[in-house]
Amino acid sequence: MSIVTFWNNGREQTGKTLSISAISTYLAIEHNYKILVIATGYQDETLKNCFWKEKKARKNLGLFGPNTTLEDGITGLSKMINSNKLSSENITDYTKIIFKDRLEVLQSFRGSQEEYRKLKKIYPEIINLANKYYDLVFVDLDNEIEKDISDIILSNSNLVVASISQRLSSINKFMEIRQNIPTLNSKKTLLLVGRYDKFSKYTVKNITRYMGERNKVLTIPYNTLLFEACEEAKVPELFFNIKSLENDERNSLFVEEVKRASENIVYRLQDLATMKM
Repeated sequence: MSIVTFWNNGREQTGKTLSISAISTYLAIEHNYKILVIATGYQDETLKNCFWKEKKARKNLGLFGPNTTLEDGITGLSKMINSNKLSSENITDYTKIIFKDRLEVLQSFRGSQEEYRKLKKIYPEIINLANKYYDLVFVDLDNEIEKDISDIILSNSNLVVASISQRLSSINKFMEIRQNIPTLNSKKTLLLVGRYDKFSKYTVKNITRYMGERNKVLTIPYNTLLFEACEEAKVPELFFNIKSLENDERNSLFVEEVKRASENIVYRLQDLATMKM
């Protein structure tokens, strides 16, 4: 059971949430993992838009199973924690089921900003509880989470995926930041370029060489089909048809890199677990 936190610095668009949707969906389909994705932002519907459309009925069917939600996402969980009734097993009662027994999403907080300020303090507790029940907990770490809370989440994570862009300023900024955050400067962190453009001067090989990385930096290439699927709640459908895209010149790099990023995450988790033994 492992916590994988996706981090980026500042408000720069790095495609972090879209990368999470792609990697979590691929792993849920190709591996026998029970995965939870946690959105930590405030009223951020980016992740929700990747997987489902809002319906008026409180109870509805997920793609591969019923949604057992009592109250939406983190809002309901926060009330359970305040009444000391939350356990790792009943977190699933508040998630959106994408694939039954494979992939679930705990959507972002949708209450008041004052309530959100209080809730942010208990995100580490929620994440750690979830880790006792799910094989993989993917955390979409929001930039509005205060540093002290963010540091706890990063410290508790088995792996951190640092999302950067191909801009030289973004690369240099990350290289500076990681000198002051030990977790980001360790084997516990993988680097991932979201919205990757293979025609950029800053190719994955050049970035890897420039940053002095021992392992090739991961990428999730910009892909029109993924972008549209993330707007239309069709990411699951996209990945069910992924094999048909492998021999398509326009989409083959995207498929190849999603697979590489996903498998590298699994391999690094296994490697780090072996080191602790």
